[in-house]
Amino acid sequence: MSREVMLPVIQGKTLRDAVISASNRLNSVKQEVDALNVFPVPDGDTGTNMSMTIAAGARELARLEDPTVGQVATTASAALLRGARGNSGVILSLLFRGFAKGLKDMESADGVALAAALTLGVEAAYKAVMKPTEGTILTVAREAAEKGTAAAAENPDALFVWDAICTEADASLARTPDLLPALKKAGVVDAGGKGFCVVIHEMQAVFGGAPIFADGADTAAMQKQVKKESVVGSFDAEITFTYCTEFIVARDKGNDRDPLLLRAYLESIGDCVVVVDDDDIVKVHVHTNAPGNALQEGLKYGQFETVKVENMRLQHENAGWVGETQGEQVPEHTRVEPEKPYGFVAVAAGDGLAELFRDLGCDQVVSGGQTMNPSTDDILHAIEATPAKLVYVLPNNKNIILAAEQAVPLADRTVRVLPTRTVPQGISSMLAFDPEAGVEENLVAMRQAYEAVSSGALTFAARDSDFEGHDIHEGDILAMEEGKLSFVDSSVEHAVVKLAKTMLNARRLAGKETGFITLIAGSDVTEEAANTAAAAIQEKAGNRIEVTVVPGGQPVYYYFLSLE
Repeated sequence: MSREVMLPVIQGKTLRDAVISASNRLNSVKQEVDALNVFPVPDGDTGTNMSMTIAAGARELARLEDPTVGQVATTASAALLRGARGNSGVILSLLFRGFAKGLKDMESADGVALAAALTLGVEAAYKAVMKPTEGTILTVAREAAEKGTAAAAENPDALFVWDAICTEADASLARTPDLLPALKKAGVVDAGGKGFCVVIHEMQAVFGGAPIFADGADTAAMQKQVKKESVVGSFDAEITFTYCTEFIVARDKGNDRDPLLLRAYLESIGDCVVVVDDDDIVKVHVHTNAPGNALQEGLKYGQFETVKVENMRLQHENAGWVGETQGEQVPEHTRVEPEKPYGFVAVAAGDGLAELFRDLGCDQVVSGGQTMNPSTDDILHAIEATPAKLVYVLPNNKNIILAAEQAVPLADRTVRVLPTRTVPQGISSMLAFDPEAGVEENLVAMRQAYEAVSSGALTFAARDSDFEGHDIHEGDILAMEEGKLSFVDSSVEHAVVKLAKTMLNARRLAGKETGFITLIAGSDVTEEAANTAAAAIQEKAGNRIEVTVVPGGQPVYYYFLSLE
């Protein structure tokens, strides 16, 4: 492999611009990546999740004036971790976490360092996934990293190595249909792998001298706007504490002082406190009127790597505008002290479901689900707004479990994630909780409860597809059992009765008794239609089984079905 343009090392500014450009590029093609998803349900798709994840990093990177590659990688890693959405977004954040570890304390990076950093990210991503599936973004990233390592041994030039990484990623992506038959049948490549290729190719372009991709917007103006905003626009325009104080402390060897003590002290002198402990460093953000005291407390943990103190009142006066930023507004973070022994956080979409989970004892309900996967930060905020020493988290969606698990080490209290994959599983888990039982005893009981539930769902096809022998057209009604497609129909009224019957028969064949069937009606289902469906199901099920309707109000899904 040869290239006329050589670049021995990547500087921090170049790496910063490359990630910002990659974020913009992925945002511009996210719908094309979404369309690669084989399963045509209208969910929070791969391209959208990956785009929103890396956008969290781009917004933070735009604030860095003259960074080192180590500072860029650390900043991007922390932001992507907290902004991660969906499995693909979490995996992308883990790849960047490897970059942070591999490039730590480096002013610049050659090809050897880049390949080693990507390899660390791949290792972290594989460890995070319980059952890694080959033919996905994991395979593409792994094979690209392996080729990058081989190229670095041949020539340590940064651009030479990154070219090799991109070339192999493309080849690996093209091979994904050979590893996953569903991709080959649909005639597509893996969506997550494609998103990864979009990111690294755009980084390659900037490494080679291309300007930041603007995605139809004035990127330079966006960067200027984000810098002007700094932390002011992220919080309320009415400023209680004057100084935004941020610092990173490199922990002294053998210093095992608990960062929770630092968090507690900072909250006594300010607000908007964030303390992230990542093995070797402690990263701090606080709004306070006594920044000197905050810094003095931080010195108890080690030596400063970076320190930044900004007068938010002056920033606000000079900005000339209030609160308008690119992308999403940063949600208000209301942290409460853990007072009671346990609490619950559930993820659900729809006012009815939120009310139901609260009635069952949930302290916080994170709005989200199949149509919009909440970020790790969304879940973390809900955990820390729960006044409990131990918080149980119910993701209620298979694509949210990883993001929930990423919040565990970031939280300031003990967190246990129950890997509930559906709303009915989450409801059954709550019903099985015994306040008199111990933690492990409850975890076992709740797991047994949700595993005993049969979950079904009724939605519509978001696009044409040929999936598992089903010729699917946009708008068709999709009936699913345990997240897998059961059949395709043209009528919601007919499909809901047929699905209940199909699930009931499956339980009978498995030797499972059924005493209750619950229909959770979505926002597009009228009360009359839901009651009519329940009556029809009752007739099929017989009098020994109780059929109940619950107004869930969830979008996109006409019904969730629970059999137990």
